Amino acid sequence: MITASSVHAQTQRPTWSGRLDFILATVGYAVGLGNVWRFPYLCYSSGGGAFMVPYLTMVILCGIPLLFMEFSIGQYTRLGPVHALAKICPLLKGVGVATVVISFVFSTYYNVLMSWALYYFFNSFGATLPWTSCNNTWNEVGNCSSGFPGNSTHLQSASQQFFDHRLLEKTRGIEESGGIRWELFGYLILSWVIVYFCIFKGVKSTGKVVYFTAVFPYFILIALLINNVQLPGAKDGMLYFVTPVWGKLFEVKVWVNAAAQVFNSAGIAFGSMISMASYNKFKNNILRDALIVSFTNSFTSILAGFVIFSAIGYMAHVHNLPVENIATDGPGLVFVVYPEVLSTMPVFQLWAPLFFFMLLCLGLDSQFATVEVTITFIKDELGPQVLRFLKREELLTLVMCIIGFILGIPHVTKGGIYVFQLMDHYTAVVSLVFLAFFEVVAVCWIFGVPRLSFMVKRMQGKNPNIYFRVCWLLLSPLLVLCILISSIVYYTPAHYGEYSYPGWAEGVGWCVSMVSIVWIPLGAIQEINRHKGSLLQRLKTAMIPTIDLNADGSLPDQNLENPALETMLTLVA
Repeated sequence: MITASSVHAQTQRPTWSGRLDFILATVGYAVGLGNVWRFPYLCYSSGGGAFMVPYLTMVILCGIPLLFMEFSIGQYTRLGPVHALAKICPLLKGVGVATVVISFVFSTYYNVLMSWALYYFFNSFGATLPWTSCNNTWNEVGNCSSGFPGNSTHLQSASQQFFDHRLLEKTRGIEESGGIRWELFGYLILSWVIVYFCIFKGVKSTGKVVYFTAVFPYFILIALLINNVQLPGAKDGMLYFVTPVWGKLFEVKVWVNAAAQVFNSAGIAFGSMISMASYNKFKNNILRDALIVSFTNSFTSILAGFVIFSAIGYMAHVHNLPVENIATDGPGLVFVVYPEVLSTMPVFQLWAPLFFFMLLCLGLDSQFATVEVTITFIKDELGPQVLRFLKREELLTLVMCIIGFILGIPHVTKGGIYVFQLMDHYTAVVSLVFLAFFEVVAVCWIFGVPRLSFMVKRMQGKNPNIYFRVCWLLLSPLLVLCILISSIVYYTPAHYGEYSYPGWAEGVGWCVSMVSIVWIPLGAIQEINRHKGSLLQRLKTAMIPTIDLNADGSLPDQNLENPALETMLTLVA
């Protein structure tokens, strides 16, 4: 049920200062740390150049249509994901609440990565980089190698030991918290302070900050690529990255990985894209914006792949090792392998600080969007009441940043890396796929493609073409369903390296997942109970949208009892 305060929030809603503000904000959100560490690893481990076939297929059939769908919902309703989805499909209004919850949970631990980037940034200004030698107090000298250890499994690189024993002061497991890492605690405060001052004025301040945070990383990536390709061994690394292994195309998991990468990178089901689009002017060209964001996101992933693997090829040349002994997945690629690479580059005093500052920019504009989702929801639902209590919107933003900081403290304990990995696995892997599936079902099948197309026509002056309508009706929902089924079939418990979590920690992880997922059935039960009649009548009523589609015209008559059939007939016609 949409309250009077949410209607008030809609009519008083600010807008982006210019079209470029929105494009840069959404590009900044979509292009994050995952483009730098996850895509390059997935590409080389899933068939090299052959991975481009399933990846680009998924971008075209899933990424672009669903991004366009979320932009349409946000811009038309001028509401955040909770109220927008409640109007579109009251039965599944819990999906909107779930997107806010998952975004908020994500923001509490994502900023920990920013504290790591700040730590490396401030430690990269010395005459020598501290992760290059084994002669430090934190090193296990008998187990330390100044380069990459190759097949010597009992050895660790100096950069790995810096990450484990200096940055994290890692304990043996999640059972041992080990107390707070006070340096990281301070950097976590600093990262939240930076986030606050970038978003405290809402879209007016965020829209200005992203001019720098969204653009600057490209200068660094291109500069690094120009530098890297001149290093010996760089060619071997890049060839390893793109050499096709065509046999991989017949593995189901490769296609699932491609879909999951597109899906997670575009930020579908986090609510951020709906939230940011809600600050657009009604006639803004969202089709153009969706294409720009999708293309830029894919281009950045490929560019980052060449940057990373040209450097890894150089590293393999220096240590006379095969490339596969150096390439790795996850945070290790950015905070272990690349720091080691930077230390051997000419003029490392320049490249090291710039690289970690680039990571900070990549992470910050993704963080802006996830925090903004929660703030948008509160302003939509409780705007006047909150402002009577807090007086200024800036104080609401401050309160949310303080809460996010407090919830992030467990991640900066000495056992915090295990908490981080557990949260990431059960939030970004398990919960997200469920939310995305129910969002697509709510919009594409229950609300229906004809209504969605009519919304687009109201804003753009013409219906979306057959490509979008077919993707919304069949291809995108089926792809999301395949990802959901595959994530269940191929489910593996969370782990960190060789460490396996105890049963109680797995239970905590599932509770983290359920914190967001549970709102879907709760919302459906509440909505069904609101209505009278038989269960079937209540279900039918709960699926009728409350969004205004008839202000400037009338929607063609639809069979509300079978919107999917009506949609198919419309497409054929």
